[in-house]
Amino acid sequence: MTTDSTGGPGRTALAARLRELVAQAPDRPAVTDDHVTLTRAELDRRTNQLARRFASLGVTRGSMVSIALVNQVRHLECSIAAWKLGAIPQPLSHRLPPAELSALLDVADPALVVGLRPQDGRPWLRGDEDVADESDAAPPDVIGPAWKAPTSGGSTGRPKLIVAGQEATAEAVLAGADHLRLERDGVMLTTAPLYHNAPNMFSLISVLQGGHVVLMSRFDADRALGLIEQHAVTWLYVVPTMMGRMLRLPAERRAEVDLSSLRTVFHIGAPCPQHVKRGWIDWVGPEKVVEVYAGTEALASTMIDGVEWLQRPGSVGKVAAGEITARDEEFRELPPGEVGELWLRPAPGASPPYRYVGADPRARDGWESLGDMGCFDVDGYLYLADRSTDVVLVGGANVYPAEVENALAEHPHVTSSAVIGLPDDDLGNVVHAILQTTGPVPDEELLEHLRARLAPYKIPRSFEFTGEPLRDDAGKVRRSELRAARLRKD
Repeated sequence: MTTDSTGGPGRTALAARLRELVAQAPDRPAVTDDHVTLTRAELDRRTNQLARRFASLGVTRGSMVSIALVNQVRHLECSIAAWKLGAIPQPLSHRLPPAELSALLDVADPALVVGLRPQDGRPWLRGDEDVADESDAAPPDVIGPAWKAPTSGGSTGRPKLIVAGQEATAEAVLAGADHLRLERDGVMLTTAPLYHNAPNMFSLISVLQGGHVVLMSRFDADRALGLIEQHAVTWLYVVPTMMGRMLRLPAERRAEVDLSSLRTVFHIGAPCPQHVKRGWIDWVGPEKVVEVYAGTEALASTMIDGVEWLQRPGSVGKVAAGEITARDEEFRELPPGEVGELWLRPAPGASPPYRYVGADPRARDGWESLGDMGCFDVDGYLYLADRSTDVVLVGGANVYPAEVENALAEHPHVTSSAVIGLPDDDLGNVVHAILQTTGPVPDEELLEHLRARLAPYKIPRSFEFTGEPLRDDAGKVRRSELRAARLRKD
């Protein structure tokens, strides 16, 4: 099999797939944001033009294209334009401070950055760049080596890329669409930022399924209900924080909105409080509420709908793809009911689903760990426990303590710090920083220091100052003990 083939049996270029959809229904809506709706034909034409501008700036097959934009039509256009050149879309937060952007670009080494302007002089394109003067003729079909490369941190807080292991073919990208209930010609509401893997991935899959993707520039619970009704949304993407906010809307507002178009309420990204889950099951029906546990690495996953969940409250379901096992510290497989570290691997004979750039996997004997803990019951249903890596899940987004601690360490009066997550009714957790300093430091001074170094959701909501040592003689911090002590005080 040649790596630069334009197609063949079972290998359809993503650009060719989009043209098929245009031929079927050129005027069907494809993408809507806060300002504009594009039809399939318009999306195809505009991404041809954008691809030609990308090519003029040096993008070729295998290039990374970093996309740092708000949720708007242009964000998805950039991914499709990259595909048309065989390049790899690489989404980034549009809110990255310069230092974090530079660190990520050092790892990704993209041929082009769209949105945020890099400081290293590499090729850059404004997010609102007018490319109407470019030819809208389709470039030659190219199949790229990968169809996405989202970013992630790690237990060290250093950025890495998770490059999809599949070629950029329609067959590879759409292989799991039906399993995820991303039906052909459906309507998806994307409520979360496209720099996160799940909303980005599902939105692009939906476009390639012939769906209509509706993008929210920022989540608002009341507006989300209005968009479901306005566009007859069939597939709603949410995380538990959003689910809770929508449940807390006034009862009369929830009663008046028409949600009858919904066929799937899909949530992922963080453990869902049981009262929130039950609230949605009562609201839209158990058969419509679907939860998945998986990592961006796509090694394995579980799935459960509300019908099964009511029989096993708290479970994230049975293994639906790949293999998952719970093991102890000696790597022995644990019996049902015993909590251990979760190790994952693809199904036997499957191709590697990803590769890291900037990191190495935590691997043993063909299995890999993402740092999660959990146990299985006797029927094979998985229940998650606390994460072993101390990652703080804030509204479904990962915050890595080491990254925040590294930023705090750059302050001249901070001698040591420990960052933990504390429970929050709205976001699930919020970031809390415990500090040792050489003298008094106002909170606002710390916040100003961190705003220049971290994305907003990573910045601590609260600071605590202590004279007690935060690390042992080996320099290790016991975040779980620090967190437990503060929970006991509450």
